[in-house]
Amino acid sequence: QVQLVESGGGLVQPGGSLRLSCAASGRTFSRYIMGWFRQAPGKEREFVAAIIWSSSNTYYADSVKGRFTISRDNAKNTVALQMSSLKPEDTALYYCTAGENGLIQTPRTYDYWGRGTQVTVSL
Repeated sequence: QVQLVESGGGLVQPGGSLRLSCAASGRTFSRYIMGWFRQAPGKEREFVAAIIWSSSNTYYADSVKGRFTISRDNAKNTVALQMSSLKPEDTALYYCTAGENGLIQTPRTYDYWGRGTQVTVSL
């Protein structure tokens, strides 16, 4: 049974940093695309970042490029999202995802989803 469990969310001031982590279990993810999506209240779920587990190629939404960094740790089977220069518009529930094939930025590409971790950027 595949499980993705996010952690690391919280309340941070604008300009601050947070590091989200996703613990993946239940199968070998070496052929998977691992992604992060987010959803703010009243808005659609949107792509944030993704990493190809086998190649470490990374992809980012334009809105986070240069501020967020996605990475993976083979030994720990985790995927991290380092977020810096956070803005109030980054406030959302952040989901970790895993999928095998498809368009990187499309939610239906991903077969497995975590429950999410809340990130709130506010004074």
